[in-house]
Amino acid sequence: MATILITGGSGMIGSALTKELRRKGHRAVILTRKKKGNDPDFKEWNVEEGTIDENAVREADYIVHLAGANVAEVRWTDKRKKEILDSRVKSGELLVKALSSISNKVKAVISASAIGWYGPDSQVPNRRPFVETDGAHNDFLGQTCVKWELAIEPVRQLNKRLVILRTGIVLSNEGGAYAEFKKPLQFGMATILGSGKQVVSWIHIDDLVAQYVAAIESEYYSGVYNAVAPQPVSNKEIVLTMAKQRGKFYIPVRVPAVALKIALGEMSVEVLKSATVSAEKIQTQGYQFLYPQIGDAVRQLEGEGRTAIK
Repeated sequence: MATILITGGSGMIGSALTKELRRKGHRAVILTRKKKGNDPDFKEWNVEEGTIDENAVREADYIVHLAGANVAEVRWTDKRKKEILDSRVKSGELLVKALSSISNKVKAVISASAIGWYGPDSQVPNRRPFVETDGAHNDFLGQTCVKWELAIEPVRQLNKRLVILRTGIVLSNEGGAYAEFKKPLQFGMATILGSGKQVVSWIHIDDLVAQYVAAIESEYYSGVYNAVAPQPVSNKEIVLTMAKQRGKFYIPVRVPAVALKIALGEMSVEVLKSATVSAEKIQTQGYQFLYPQIGDAVRQLEGEGRTAIK
């Protein structure tokens, strides 16, 4: 049994990962600003004050770094953009400082990043999918991802194996894009954003969790991997696949790009961006997707497909 210290453990991904790690017999310890009573699996840290429970670091065999303010929760004001950036960079810097100053046995750090690193498909020669060696885009999310990854990079110099998972759009019933897509369907509307042609590089929550587990348990994982399904699809295809799976009549409703720009501001760029991201590297590593196709993923999420993670 390994002890895994998790930042951002109360979020959608962290909660699912914690559940799976414990099912597999590992101990999952959550770093939180407010410890819950005397529960030994919750330890305190405060990124703003630069403090962390030293015993939590000493006891850990692995660290999973998921902490970061929700990118899509509210409109991107200058204040919010600073929160998004600082929550990722400062938390990474705190972990590096802790690992360099506190005696520990941590073998590896597995850190989140995002496919926001990449620009739109139009910037790729011959329209091939984005791969891990492609440079970062010069927009807000692209540069946030650069600083996010650079903040945790120094753990390599501490002889820790580092794995970075650039995560796509996560499909889960517990939150995120999929939960938002479901809301209009309850009223008989299949909401298509913009033209609907923009490519969405998605991943089922079970696959993402399984990739984190694989990165923890296998020392062969190292470096950056795109955490996306091997078959990206358009926004329109995702929404219509969801509608079809429900077996009812739905009216396709297009939300014009201009309306999204008014409602979301700068964030609308990400909603409307077409980004085809390759999963080839992680497949070459040996990972076999539980849900490689959007139809299988939607069937499971709608309760009719097999549950890959118990």
